[in-house]
Amino acid sequence: MIGSASSALTLANDASEHEETVTAFDMKRVTMGEPQRRWRLCSAVIRPSALARLTTLALLVGASGGCAAAVAPQELHNARHAYTQASQGPAAQLAPAQLDTARQGLERANMAFGSGADEAVVRDLAYIAERQVALAVSAAALEQATRNIALYEKEKEDLRRQQEQQIESELERTKKELEAQKLAVAAEREARLAADRHAAAALQSLASVATVTEDSRGVVITMAASALFSGSAHALLPLAKERLRQVARALLEQGNAKIVVEGHTDSRGSAEKNLELSSLRAREVRSYLVSQGIPTDNIQAAGLGEERPIATSDTVEGRASNQRVEIVVNPTAGKSKS
Repeated sequence: MIGSASSALTLANDASEHEETVTAFDMKRVTMGEPQRRWRLCSAVIRPSALARLTTLALLVGASGGCAAAVAPQELHNARHAYTQASQGPAAQLAPAQLDTARQGLERANMAFGSGADEAVVRDLAYIAERQVALAVSAAALEQATRNIALYEKEKEDLRRQQEQQIESELERTKKELEAQKLAVAAEREARLAADRHAAAALQSLASVATVTEDSRGVVITMAASALFSGSAHALLPLAKERLRQVARALLEQGNAKIVVEGHTDSRGSAEKNLELSSLRAREVRSYLVSQGIPTDNIQAAGLGEERPIATSDTVEGRASNQRVEIVVNPTAGKSKS
């Protein structure tokens, strides 16, 4: 009797070590003395919380003849361990249906073992349960991979859309900048044309006080010496100053134009005196134009004497034409100051 109780206690300790679950407990049949039933009870799966109850049971079994100890095959241990690991891993969330199938397979193996089925049957059922666990783990890995791929595709698509939006935004910004530049260039061109028209109109307004022409030197404003000076003098007449004020206003409309004031005489008298007189008259006109706002650095004076006649000096009309002051605007070849 003591040996039977000891065997039952050993079985309980072994059950506690493997953390197994009781699948059958039939106290009535145990106490009725059915050896096969008692064997099945002893081979049942128990958990540590049932250890105290199983110890009492062992004493009762010992009183009725004892029971045989049974050890679960390695395949069943492997299946139980595999299921425990899988149930604590991703398969619980990613492949619950497959994992539940494995659980049911493991329960069948446990029940077969607990009911005293042939060991080969228990091994086969345990192997099937272990393979079902492996399938659940594989299904979880596949599901995780599928989700990772879907996430990657989504991130790739989001990145593509973001890049497209950035490109579209950049193109739109560039388009707006080009449009703004185009408008600015057009406005600048129109302003320049308007300024040129205004400047040309200002020069043409001098028709009453001067002759405006254009030659290889630039725009030339020609004023007769008799309209500016008295006889052979180089001091400006009062009326000449009024005329030069109009000329100054027209020159200011030309912007930052470069200007050369040229003095000319006829061929009467010595060339030396004629050169001196032409220089004095050119300087006088330059000084007055400067007093009317023409920048000093933009205007020069040059006396050319009788070097460039535009008519014969044999007639009164010819000599009057040769005695002149020419104001050259934007000259193509500058003159040195005199």
